[in-house]
Amino acid sequence: MFVDEPGPTEWGAEQVGVGPWAGPIPDDPHLDPDLLAEGDRRNVVDAYRYWRREAIVADLDTRRHGFHVAIENFQHDHNIGTVVRTANAFAARAVHIVGRKRWNRRGAMVTDRYQHVRHHEDIAALAAHAREQGLVVVGVDNTPGAARLETVTLPRNCVLLFGQEGPGLTPAAAEAAELTVSIAQFGSTRSINAGVAAGIVMHAWVRAHADLDTAW
Repeated sequence: MFVDEPGPTEWGAEQVGVGPWAGPIPDDPHLDPDLLAEGDRRNVVDAYRYWRREAIVADLDTRRHGFHVAIENFQHDHNIGTVVRTANAFAARAVHIVGRKRWNRRGAMVTDRYQHVRHHEDIAALAAHAREQGLVVVGVDNTPGAARLETVTLPRNCVLLFGQEGPGLTPAAAEAAELTVSIAQFGSTRSINAGVAAGIVMHAWVRAHADLDTAW
């Protein structure tokens, strides 16, 4: 049986998790016999201790929210791993990588094992998928004419679209967005890290729409 070993970017086995199950083995199909026998050192919430990875994903699928996250990947953006990790924390429906298929998974801290990650060749393909699913494409960029994130309510069913670190959204992405929002900034730099921006906007969606009683 497959054992979900701690990944290279998880904390050391001595610091997280639990040891072998003590006492009679529960008759629960969610549980992984190998993890029960050897201990569960993964970085998962306590509710998922000893659970099979497939069982965790299936349960998360019942909890995921109505927003998706998309990020353009034309320069092997190192922020994508952070975006995936944050999307998992906020239970995004899916993460969409637009452009190059390969991305640096180290920053995801192995949360991509539990998060649906899909690939689209270009913005046109992402936009077509959004239309099919009834999702509003929301661009995030500090460009003239953008609505302030702090004063708008994000659509419940949407794709939050982020560009590359530095250049921001490509012209094609900006055109595909039905709504563009910017994050209020007060310092000297013209932009903030794309991974940080993604977390801010995802949390804005959570504040507007999520049932906080379901949070861990």
